[in-house]
Formats: sequence, structure tokens, C-alpha cells
Amino acid sequence: MKKVIFQGAGVAIVTPFSDTGINFDEFDRIIEDQITNGTAAIIVTGTTGESATMSDEEHRAAIKFVVDNVNHRIPVIAGTGSNETAYAIELTKYAKEVGADAALVVTPYYNKCSQKGLIRHYNMIADAGLPVILYSVPSRTGVSFKTETYKELSKHPNIVAVKEANGDLSSVLRTRYACGDELHVYSGNDDQIVPILSLGGKGVISVLSNVAPKAVHDICALYFEGKTEESSKLQIEYSDLVDALFCEVNPIPVKTAMNLIGYNAGKLRMPLTEPEEKSVEQIKKALKNHGLLK
Repeated sequence: MKKVIFQGAGVAIVTPFSDTGINFDEFDRIIEDQITNGTAAIIVTGTTGESATMSDEEHRAAIKFVVDNVNHRIPVIAGTGSNETAYAIELTKYAKEVGADAALVVTPYYNKCSQKGLIRHYNMIADAGLPVILYSVPSRTGVSFKTETYKELSKHPNIVAVKEANGDLSSVLRTRYACGDELHVYSGNDDQIVPILSLGGKGVISVLSNVAPKAVHDICALYFEGKTEESSKLQIEYSDLVDALFCEVNPIPVKTAMNLIGYNAGKLRMPLTEPEEKSVEQIKKALKNHGLLK
């Protein structure tokens, strides 16, 4: 059985930006609030963190800042994926050097690759020595894993898990059958936390946790305590807020929500733009429904 990096609710944390770069003071505040509310792991420089618009210097600085500020209280997972294998290896080595607990590595986007290419790409990154969580999000990358590819990749001692955001529960079922505990599964979709836990998933890498960390913690904790009905009810209760946070492309809604509830998450970086007014109203309504906005 592979080592479990974390169990429960991990937050795919936003990156608060100022006009001149990363707002590290606000970043520290957000991190502390996450830990206080029971978040089990912090995933930095992922999609929600707008890593695609960061310079290399900012990317590295964000990883190091989170690792240093968390200071071993909970695991820190660094987004180090790239469509260039060499750069992904370089970033993963850096994350290991500064003390990250694992790397989240998205499938190569735009140039794409074959299943053979995926196997070679991930094995080379995993050879850097840091535990790797595969990231399957074909809606963004155009690349999907086949079950046989998961099984082959699970043979590498450093490839420990997958963040599954393809929306296909049957795929999760096949992965669990093929790989068992040699490849742990985390939900990559906030509307599928309980379904994936029911298939043996270890938790979620969550956008919702940015604004409702305790609720997502509780969904997972209740499930693991055997209180599956209560967990399911809470998952359903927050479905309106999940819908609101994905009413436009992530992370447009969640950064809007963060700013509305009192964080200084800053502006979105181009090419992301501010949400439409109807989206803002949907976000406000959902936040109010859960007592997060007056």
C-alpha cells in the first residue's frame, strides 16, 4: 500500500494578487484560516491558484512561502505540472528541495501526448524523488488516462495518487479495481466528494474549501467516522454553493467569492476577466444561504 499523503479535505488554494505580484500578507491570512478550520492539506500553484499566469519566479516563491508558513502542520502539495517534461521535472525538484510533501502534476496540455507519452512523462517526473499525485482534468487539457495507464504508473514507488476531475465515476471504479491501494484517489470535483469516498477515495482537492473549509472538512470527517448519511446530507446542502463557484470558469467565481466575504484575494489575471453580473448575483445568493455573506 502506498503512503497516503493526506486524508480528508485539501484546499486548492487561491493565490491573492496585488498590482505588483503576490500579496503574501493576505496569503498568510488565508493559510492560517484554512488550518484553523480543519483543512487537511494545502495545494498551492494549481489551477485555482492561477499558476498558468505566474512567472517562474512567482511560482517558486508561492511554493516556498506556503511550505515555510505551514511549517509541517499539514501537508503541502505543490502544483508542478507543465506541458514541457523538463520544466515539470525542474519544478518538482525545486518543490522537493524547499520541503513540499508531494507534487500535483497535471497531464500535458495543448501539445498533448499518447498513453505511452504519459507513462514516460510521469515516470521521469516521479524519478525526481517527490511523491506525485497525477491530475486528470481532460476538460482543460484534452488528455485522458486509460485504466491500463494508471495501472502502469502505479508501479512507480513515487506515483501515489490521482486527483480525478474527469467527472466519470465509472472511471474511478475501474481505477480502484485495477490499482487498489497502489494508487489512491482524490475527488477533483466538489460535487463528487461523497461518491468518490464511497469508492474508497481518500478525500478531495477542493475549490469549495476556499470559502467553506469547515463544511468540506466535515463532509469528509463524517464519512470517515461512518456517518455516511450526515456526510451525504452536507454534500447535498452545499450543492448550490458548488454550482455558484463553477458558474463560470474556475477560479473566476471563487476569487470573486473570496473578495465578497472579506478576503483581499485581488484581481484575476488576464486572460481571466471579472464575472458577469448574473454570476455575481448567483455567488452572492449562495454565500448568503450558508451564512457566509450578510
